[in-house]
Formats: sequence, structure tokens, C-alpha cells
Amino acid sequence: MPPLDPAVAAGRNAVRAALADLGPGSRVVVAVSGGADSLALAQVTAFVAGHESWDLRAVIVDHQLQDGSADVAREAAKQLAGIGIDTEVVAVDVGRAGGPEAAARSARYAVLEAQDADAVLLAHTLDDQAETVLLGLGRGSGPRSIAGMSPINGIFRRPFLKLRRTETEQICRATDLAWWVDPHNSDPAFRRARIRSELMPVLEDVLGGGAAEAIARTAEQVRADGACLDDIADAIDDPLNVASLASLAPALRSRVLRRTALAAGANPSELSAAHLAEIDRLVTDWHGQLRIELPGGVACVRVGDSLAYVTTPVGG
Repeated sequence: MPPLDPAVAAGRNAVRAALADLGPGSRVVVAVSGGADSLALAQVTAFVAGHESWDLRAVIVDHQLQDGSADVAREAAKQLAGIGIDTEVVAVDVGRAGGPEAAARSARYAVLEAQDADAVLLAHTLDDQAETVLLGLGRGSGPRSIAGMSPINGIFRRPFLKLRRTETEQICRATDLAWWVDPHNSDPAFRRARIRSELMPVLEDVLGGGAAEAIARTAEQVRADGACLDDIADAIDDPLNVASLASLAPALRSRVLRRTALAAGANPSELSAAHLAEIDRLVTDWHGQLRIELPGGVACVRVGDSLAYVTTPVGG
């Protein structure tokens, strides 16, 4: 037998490590787009699933945003069938809220969150992680954004966060899988595409290589620090009491405020550091502000010595 390709071995080991807690019969879904990353993930997961006796399926979400998207989905499903994976293709209508990328993401995750699964695998790579961190840094979104994507978030798992995009392409080549190249990935109209094609090559050149790995390591360290602060924030007894909030360090207070806002119904994808800074002023610099409007149809107000959340009045 020919020797096992190192990229294939790395992919299989990454899946084993990411799903080590799952036992026989566990329901695993791989989210597939037809690109190299997701096809590679499906390929190596199929091998591991066979040895671990997992119930493996794949889901392809057709966003219907490009001509021929149904053909791309059909071809990907055909290749998955060839490696023994049952696949469902789900066509979705993408809205416009938050822009095309955010709307497509929301539609895709709605499908994936509805899966009857113990784990849904996403094929984000180390390169995706570095790009995500740089996007967050450019937006000034704070440490939570710079922490990047978590390996585990509820049912979602990202086994490939330490693999490079070149490795997923090599997995496909080694296993005779033909991947689709999304034209949006090189379209300068999309900020992530410009980071990928313009900014990352410059960083690699200026820093002498290793920039993507360094950014991903930084994200991992920031994420660990953030998780520790989140645990401390969870233990605050009275998270709406102004005196209690004022006694906290700013980094901890912002996490407590974020948790109270989300619990009140604020939209997590739109709640920003700027919103939290304004809520913070109700604690540290209150001059009778009426209310702080938050995404999701809620507002934060100060009532005496406490904060409270109310429904945003219609018409202001």
C-alpha cells in the first residue's frame, strides 16, 4: 500500500481529537459547501466515523446567490455519495439583513442549528481564523472578536482550526476529490476576500512567514483569558446593581453587562463594544440619560440604583 499522505493523516487526527468525547452511534453532521475545506473534512470524517461507528451525514446549504449553485451542490453531493456519506441539499432564501455575507451566514446556520445531531462539523481552517481575527481587529470590536472562532460552540465543532488551507487542498488531491472555487472568495467587493488576497500576503512577507499561525495563536490565548473572565462574570450575584457593577474592573464589568443585555433579548451578532460602552456610562457616568437602545428591540435604562431592560418603544 502507498504511504498515507501527511495531510490526510493530519486531518484524521484533527477529527479524532475534536470528537474524542463521542461514543458509538453518535450523530455527526458535516456542513459541506463544495469547497476544498469542507470536502476534505467530509473525507477524513468518513474514515474516522467508520472506525468509531458514528452515524454520519452531510448537509449542503444552497444559498441560491450565484448562477449554477444547484449544480455545485449536486456535484458535491455526488462526490460525498462516492465516499459513502448520505447527503441532504437544502435550498434557502437569503435575506438582506446585515449585508449579503451576514444574511447568508444567518440562513446557513438556521439550517445547521435545526439538525438532529450530537455534533455539526464546520470546516474553518487556521487561515479562516487569522482572517476572522483581522476583521475583528479592523472593526475595533474588542477582545471577544479578536479571540476568533472557538473550536467548540454548542453543537458546532471546528476540527480544522489548526490546519492550513493548503492542507485541505492536499487532502482533496490525495483522495481524488474535485473542489469548487467560490468566486466570492476572490471578489474585492468582500472585505474578507481582500484580507485573504491582499493583506495576508503582505503580512507574511513583512514578518518573514508564520503570520497566520501567530495570529491564530494569539486568538487562542485571548480566548482562554476571555473564558476565565466569563466564568468570573457568571458568579456576580447582582449583575444589575449599580454599586456592585461600579466596583468591578472594567474588563469584568463589560462582560457582566453583555450577559445581562443578551439575557434581556439583545441581538448577539449586532451587540457591539460601542453599545456596551454606553451601558457602562449608566453605571460610571450617569447624568440622567433616558435609555440606551440596543439591537434586538430592547433598551437599557437606569432606575435608581439598578439597571433594567425594557422593550424599545415603537416610534421612539
